[in-house]
Amino acid sequence: MAAERIDVCGAGVDPCDMEDAVRRIVERAANGGPPALVVTPNAHHVALLQDVEEFRAVYRSAWLSVPDGMSLVWASRLLGTPLPEKVSGIDLFVEVCAAVAGTDLRIFLLGGRPGAAEEAARVVEARFPGLRIAGTYCPPLGFERDPEESQRVLQAVRGAAPHILFVALGAPKQELWMYENRERLGVPVSLGVGATFDFVAGMIRRAPRWMQKRGLEWIHRAATEPRRLGMRYLVTTPRFLWIFLKSGLTQRHRGTEAT
Repeated sequence: MAAERIDVCGAGVDPCDMEDAVRRIVERAANGGPPALVVTPNAHHVALLQDVEEFRAVYRSAWLSVPDGMSLVWASRLLGTPLPEKVSGIDLFVEVCAAVAGTDLRIFLLGGRPGAAEEAARVVEARFPGLRIAGTYCPPLGFERDPEESQRVLQAVRGAAPHILFVALGAPKQELWMYENRERLGVPVSLGVGATFDFVAGMIRRAPRWMQKRGLEWIHRAATEPRRLGMRYLVTTPRFLWIFLKSGLTQRHRGTEAT
């Protein structure tokens, strides 16, 4: 039985490590069942959850929630409900591809910047012989407001009939899109993975391993994409700290009332 989900600053997170997350995703993809959504909470998601009710609905319905940011892992430890480790969306994508290579399970890559999904597919196919790529599709910006293009996206995924769908449209767009279309898609497992295809394709350089381990990957990303991410981190980081402090005070108050 899976351990009870932990509340970290308003985001429900499953206390699983990378190995467990991959195992659960592959088993669900193989066994089928109702469409399942996987979310990857980080500091940005925590801030969005304060403001967007539709995003909170996605999180409430999520089958699996894994900590994509070290900020959540650190916060969980300080709040007394420690998560085992960071489960990065990029690493999760690679590990799932490795796990399903040589099986009958098919994956589909949706989103990313132009050309990213196709190149990422080539990279993982070369790295993991026997990996079955059901298809890739890069919809144009704003496709969700175009009924014809939206229908083309749905048809592309449904026609490929993947077992696992990786969606790289950025938060909260990717989560809202998966949630709204989960029944029409009929994919056993769908995951929102942000800029993963861009990284795997080599279009964006990832932070050195030492920065990843120390929770400094966000600094590297802000430095390499300042126009797109600089303001986000400038706003999100202090807001996350404030949400964390409020969570700690609330938890302490509840503990005092219980004694």
